[in-house]
Amino acid sequence: MSLYLYAILQADHLDLVKDLDLKGMNAQPVQFYPLPPFAIVYSESQQERYLASRANLITHETVLETLMKAIDPHKAVPLPLQFGLVVEEWEEVEKDLLIPFEAKLTELIDNLIGKREVSVKLFWNQTEELNLAVAENKGLQQRREALVGKVLSMDEAIAIGQELEAAIEQRQQIIIDAFVDTLKPLSHDYAEGELLTESMIYNGSFLIDWDKEPEFAAAVEALDLQFENRLRIRYNDFTAPYNFVNVDRD
Repeated sequence: MSLYLYAILQADHLDLVKDLDLKGMNAQPVQFYPLPPFAIVYSESQQERYLASRANLITHETVLETLMKAIDPHKAVPLPLQFGLVVEEWEEVEKDLLIPFEAKLTELIDNLIGKREVSVKLFWNQTEELNLAVAENKGLQQRREALVGKVLSMDEAIAIGQELEAAIEQRQQIIIDAFVDTLKPLSHDYAEGELLTESMIYNGSFLIDWDKEPEFAAAVEALDLQFENRLRIRYNDFTAPYNFVNVDRD
């Protein structure tokens, strides 16, 4: 029998989730296996490997979010494991994860109790921002207008292109700095992720006090108003703390 793993819990807090009725991958019941001082959240695996399909990812995330909602965040916290982790036996989990990283896992759990991860993703319309950049820069506007209808040399095309690119990068950095400078002081830890689309200009995750989320959300809303609703903001106030559980992270 193979085992699909979702998360690590503290073994002495299993009573908080023992009555939880939850289905995981392949609609298999989610179970809890004690390996003191930890316990593993798992279900019986019906496959050797799982593709990162939308349905599978949602199922994995739903298990984690349901656990987080079922547990008092000031008492315990599930450490999320990476998607698609399938093992053959419990000895493998102990040998490769729990025993060599016991101290680090305990430290991570202690650090996450009473906290939550929230994320902020920013999107913009680059064409609109470029037009605003030109409109607000008279010198750039004049140089751009002087080139209208003119056959540009290679040097001229490169020069105006570089100037426009610098202007748009400056506007992007102003926005990013405003968000980081405002939100980072409200958090215990901070991680910046990859940009996932051409229109995304920022992707940040913050570890904040569980009870201070309304204050953090208000700060995000104020920043939205500061930039006159030019941005499309995707704010997630409740997510498994993937960015803050890497055992190799200093």
